[in-house]
Amino acid sequence: MRYLFYNITIVLVIIFSILTYYYEQWIWAFIILIPLALTGIYNRFQKKHTILRNFPILGYFRYLFEMISPEIQQYFIERTTDGKPFSRNHRALVYRRAKNVNDTHPFGTQLDISGENYEAIRHSIYATEPVTEIPRVIVGGKDCKRPYSASVLNISAMSFGSLSKNAIMALNKGAKKGNFYHNSGEGGISPYHLKEGGDLVWQIGTGYFGCRNQYGEFDPEKFKETAAHEQIKMIEIKISQGAKPGHGGVLPGEKNTHEIAKIRGVKAHTTVISPPSHKKFSNPEGLVAFIKELRELSDGKPIGFKICIGRTEEFIDLCSVMKKSGIAPDFITVDGAEGGTGAAPLEFSDSVGIPLEPALIFVTRTLEKFGLRKDVKVIASGKVLTAFSILRMRALGADMCNSARAFMFSVGCIQALRCNTNDCPTGVATQNKMLVKGLVVDDKAERAYNFHRNTMHAVLELLGACGVKHTDEIDISMFVKGDEMVALSNKYFPDSVLNRVD
Repeated sequence: MRYLFYNITIVLVIIFSILTYYYEQWIWAFIILIPLALTGIYNRFQKKHTILRNFPILGYFRYLFEMISPEIQQYFIERTTDGKPFSRNHRALVYRRAKNVNDTHPFGTQLDISGENYEAIRHSIYATEPVTEIPRVIVGGKDCKRPYSASVLNISAMSFGSLSKNAIMALNKGAKKGNFYHNSGEGGISPYHLKEGGDLVWQIGTGYFGCRNQYGEFDPEKFKETAAHEQIKMIEIKISQGAKPGHGGVLPGEKNTHEIAKIRGVKAHTTVISPPSHKKFSNPEGLVAFIKELRELSDGKPIGFKICIGRTEEFIDLCSVMKKSGIAPDFITVDGAEGGTGAAPLEFSDSVGIPLEPALIFVTRTLEKFGLRKDVKVIASGKVLTAFSILRMRALGADMCNSARAFMFSVGCIQALRCNTNDCPTGVATQNKMLVKGLVVDDKAERAYNFHRNTMHAVLELLGACGVKHTDEIDISMFVKGDEMVALSNKYFPDSVLNRVD
């Protein structure tokens, strides 16, 4: 698109030059042509705005719309609290924090605080000054030889293939600077995951990309070779993800370049669909044995799995086998049904799986019942974006959080909803080389780092408002939701108490 603009400009200059030679009145056309040409040349070299690099003139219409959009949105299109899956307010918050500019909000809340979905945190009148040390979590149970100190907020699983190489490098470079981890996604470890030196969680999906043989089966030797890489701090078995549980990953053929196909061990330019389940195991005993095998092959690195809860009895059976065998994962990533993906059937996105909040409560309580919670860290994944959502997940039982779409916003995603078409205008979720070039790695890496740093600062501020200093001190009694507020009023302010007030 960028070079199309330049070619059209050159052709127009030639045409109007010929017309001017024969008809002098056409010289006035250059009053428009020259500024357009200079604008295009300038945007070819600026590195701050991906949309303008990829769409030198059309991009300005988006920025013009953003300038006047409060009025247009308010009266004609959508409110700032609307927009799916993330509201305009939430997207704007990420952009401001990523750009390291003022992230305050004017004129009070725009939420319906009388609605049943309204949530709030119960602050303390004895608020404390926020601490400066960002809390971390040690991942590694009794059988782990190489425990890992993780940030409370990290980058969730997104493969090279679903994201562009520039987006992968920007995210990993931001993770390196901010000391948080970057989940590779199920597409394997690419050179772009390794180039910037950030900590990695290697996700092993049902396709075993990066550790598979010619038949698509798990290859222990390939796994051992890659797992030995120093950047890989933990390994995650992907059982299911919230956006399409029981379906398997999908990489559209348009995104499956020769480079990606080589990394994954598949045929280029074909749609790659991972199997719905693992060939390596088909019952709790098999999964537990696989965890043990990966732990041994990786020389004791933390091993965990990612799951979207469906049939609760299956997770209970799994915990029972863990308890009896004495073999448990070092962490479990709980993905809610509201989790995102670049491509999935609508029925799976909308109607399969349990949402994160009840799933998280169920997982943590089940682990506690079987005496496994102490050694197994729980990671929450699913629409985690604000400091409030991080603390909410912590109160429901999570030790830390993963976020994919928030970090996508931080490196330029505008929620264009074209992830599955290979036409992402910001160069984030595409393999179109012309669009990918518009995403400047160094600039977007700084934004990913800024978003993480500023969000964690907001977490510390919220902790201070609650009168506590660490996320370990947060519990569910500090939160209220919808009708719970009425229940709290009845609990803490009954008539018998109020009648004693003079």
